[in-house]
Parts: sequence; C-alpha cells; structure tokens
Amino acid sequence: MAISDTDQSMPQFATTHWSVVLAAGQQVSPHAEGALAKLCGSYWYPLYAFVRRRGYDAHEAQDLTQAFFVRLLEKNYLGTADRQRGRFRSFLVGALKHFLDNEWDKAQTLKRGGKVEFVPLDDVLAEKRYGQEPFHDWTPERIFERRWALTLMEEVMRKLNSDYAKLQKSELFNTLEVYLTGESGLTCYAGAARQLNMSEGAVKVAVHRLRRRYGELLRAEIAQTVASPGDVEDEIRHLFAALG
Repeated sequence: MAISDTDQSMPQFATTHWSVVLAAGQQVSPHAEGALAKLCGSYWYPLYAFVRRRGYDAHEAQDLTQAFFVRLLEKNYLGTADRQRGRFRSFLVGALKHFLDNEWDKAQTLKRGGKVEFVPLDDVLAEKRYGQEPFHDWTPERIFERRWALTLMEEVMRKLNSDYAKLQKSELFNTLEVYLTGESGLTCYAGAARQLNMSEGAVKVAVHRLRRRYGELLRAEIAQTVASPGDVEDEIRHLFAALG
C-alpha cells in the first residue's frame, strides 16, 4: 500500500508565486473574479476573525467581510500589490485595516439581505470557530496571523487527503495522518503496521512519503502568496511562529 517514489498519479509541485493574486489584479482578464474568489474562499475566516476582534458583532463582521471582498474587486486593490516585495497575507490585512478605518460609511450601503455575496460565508461556522479563539488580550493582528497559519495548514491537509483519495489510499492516509503532527507520541509503527497489514519498515517508508508530500503541498500553497522562491522558507518560519 506504500506510495511509490515513481508514482506519477500524484500532482507535482508547481511554483506559482502570487499567480492567484496577479490574476485577480488584472481587470482585463476574464478569470480575474474567479481567481480572487478562489483565494478569498479559502482565506475568508482569518479576515472575519480580525473584524470580530476589532469589536464588531457577528452580523456586522459578516457584512463587513463580504463588503471588503466586493470592494477588493471593484476598486482593483489587488492591482496595486507589488509582487516584488511583501506577502499577500500582509497586503490583505493592510487593505482590510484601510477599509475598516476609512470606508465603513460606504460599506453601510451594503445592507444585510441586499448586498451581493462575493464569498459564501458560513455564518454559523464562522461564529462557532470564533467562539474557540483565545479570549485573552490578543490583538486583531495576532488573531489574524494565527488563523491565517491554521487555515493554510487546513487547506494543505485537505489537498493531501484528496491526493490519497484519488489513489484509493484513504485508509493509508487516515491511519498515518497522526504522524504528521506527532500528537500521538508514537515512536514506532507497530500499531499502524498491524492495522494496515504492512511491515513496520513499509509503514515507516509510507510515513516518510506522506511527510514529504505534505511539505511539497505546504510550499506550493505558500508559493501562491509570496513574491519569490526565496520567500517561501521565511514564510514557513513566520507561520509556525504565529502558532506558538
């Protein structure tokens, strides 16, 4: 059941440095709105959590988050992003701060029930997740950074799960997933080997390949939000620091 090093079914790592951002910044592109919607669809919650921590209630935060996404496209904020420096993560939270500080009055015209929803926010899920946030004196910025890191890692796990499902290896993934986080505290593979009817050596190799694929997908995901290949490792360090 182990995944072969020569298995060509797995999607290959592709460096896409800010490709989604750049596509969204090109108003003449027919794919601009779809590209922006895809990115924001993945990372809406960190922005929602930021707005909530700024003191807005749940309904206001939902309206403001939607209005911000709409304004991103309408005003072509992404077209002003400098791909030669910085991170999309930093650009996005900076644009949100500007929006909240200077455009709240304009956002009021997008009333609940009357606005166009740019990203399908799950109101119940959003509040359930926000209810699990730390309630000490964390700033909106720190909440955003932490949730951005967690959301990115969740997206990577979703794609990794999909990879194995496409190969009809979901049982392998579900059994070995715990070795990615180390939460099990296991130092051997005997239990997994019995469950999967594999040798311990084969399980060890499978875990190695699972971790390697996770690293590839993590870097591929991050590559969409940084300016150059050299920024990927620095962003990884930043994301893990945000989880500390």
